[in-house]
Amino acid sequence: MSSSLPIGIFDSGIGGLTVANAIRKILPNEQLIYFGDTAHMPYGDKSPEAIKFYSLKIAKFLLDKNCKMIVIACNTASSHAFHELIHFLGDRIPIINVIDPVVDLMVKSGDDKKIGVIGTKSTIRSDIYARKFKQADPGIEVSSLATPLLAPMIEEGFFDNNISKTVINSYLSSSKLKKIDSLILACTHYPLIKSEISSFYKGKVNIINTAEIVAQHVKDRLSDLQLLNAEPAKKHQFFVSDYTPSFAKSTRLFFGEKINLKLEPIWD
Repeated sequence: MSSSLPIGIFDSGIGGLTVANAIRKILPNEQLIYFGDTAHMPYGDKSPEAIKFYSLKIAKFLLDKNCKMIVIACNTASSHAFHELIHFLGDRIPIINVIDPVVDLMVKSGDDKKIGVIGTKSTIRSDIYARKFKQADPGIEVSSLATPLLAPMIEEGFFDNNISKTVINSYLSSSKLKKIDSLILACTHYPLIKSEISSFYKGKVNIINTAEIVAQHVKDRLSDLQLLNAEPAKKHQFFVSDYTPSFAKSTRLFFGEKINLKLEPIWD
């Protein structure tokens, strides 16, 4: 496999661009091909069967684009479709989810014994973080809370204001998140409100930005496979399954710069 091939990244919509942005920063020579399934977003309120179906279709699209790796930049899809995608891809290309790198790093650090997790209803309902931490270190206590208003709030641009502060503070005041050592932001939208969450805890809780951890894991994995690209990156490509001007405008917030979206109706 050629190291010059692109990295494929997908999410239900826009949030995965925070992961794409983190990967771009740490791996500036890599070309990225991003797919946002905006026709079906959000995945957080979809059934596991639907999420598996969508994820397999998108993985095939990225495979057809000759990607050398696929990153599931979505906690919900990582929770419900990762093993199906491993079975589908076989040993053709490696696949990374946004959960395992975070769990592995936190277990190795050994610093935290009570960890909070916030995410979509589907991610929290899957109990994926609690199960994985229990398998890795039974001494770690995990307390999870569904925060379904946060992703749509962020997509509509409501953060760093009174509205977001009220919603965030209401969620974080839950008894489920009392006396935690760290809080995992288990939704790729949430890095945009990390500062507001940190402000609530006044520096007393370690806020885990999963995008940065996943980006480092991608780099390490490509290095192990000798697939790091040494040449300047080709132009990144961004595809969506449904296009709206408001969505296109919001991409700047998540990726850090204006990007050109191409409509790719893979469901037709």
